Amino acid sequence: MINNIKYLKHISTSVLMVAVFMLSLTSCEFDLPEANSKPDDTPPSADFGATVTEDYLEYNFANFSVSATDYEWNFGDGSTSTSQDPTHVYAEEATDEDGTPYTVTLSASDKLGVVSTVSKEIIVLKPEVPVIPIPVILEPGFEDLSLPDGTGDGRDSWRCSFGSVMQITGSPVSFGDQAAKFPSDGGRTAYQEIAVTKNVDFVLTYHYTIKTSPVGSITVAILGGSISDLSEAAGATITSFTGTDQDDANTYVQVDLPFNSGDNSTIAILITNEGAEARIDEFSIALKEE
Repeated sequence: MINNIKYLKHISTSVLMVAVFMLSLTSCEFDLPEANSKPDDTPPSADFGATVTEDYLEYNFANFSVSATDYEWNFGDGSTSTSQDPTHVYAEEATDEDGTPYTVTLSASDKLGVVSTVSKEIIVLKPEVPVIPIPVILEPGFEDLSLPDGTGDGRDSWRCSFGSVMQITGSPVSFGDQAAKFPSDGGRTAYQEIAVTKNVDFVLTYHYTIKTSPVGSITVAILGGSISDLSEAAGATITSFTGTDQDDANTYVQVDLPFNSGDNSTIAILITNEGAEARIDEFSIALKEE
């Protein structure tokens, strides 16, 4: 009888321990967190900046988000990216003077699935083309009284300290009443400095004619900056053209001489001749067409 009591007591104790263990498991099960229930102590915060490049259609985006690991960009034109700091080129050129607005959205998320979103508007605006002044050539047609103040003999703006100024002729001319004349001895020089915008493409246009004999030429050189002696011309020359057409002394030949002003705010036009009497007339300068 005593043994039976001990056995029952042992069974009761075992049942009690099992019950306590099962209750403990049940209690632990209720303590387990559900998915995404863990608090995020450092949630992501989305932010970005946008910078336009030299090409007004291209933007660099700088990601300033914190506590984020993944990124989704929407550039407002149907294009997207998952890069951290993307570059995007907008395809449509902005023709409106106010530009074309795009809403750019960045969604930044972390590994817990928390998402922060920010949107900003950018304006894709075609920049205005800067107005480049046309350089002024004084007495371009070698006419009397053609200076801005109504004075001048057609040669005053072409004089220099390192050569005798050219002569004036009334026939033949390309335009107006007078042209510049360079005798066959090659001892005359025309020189004029003009102000220009740096790094701009221009075209210098003029007209020349040369007597049919002897063999001769007339040269127009464009110099970068100014010179004080004819020996400096070769080293300062941006470009030049030597005319040799001697088919008809009464017919002027047009020359279009393109050049870039480079790093010069002043250029000079230098005119010389060799061998035969030559005439030159009607200078003009314009921006080179693209």
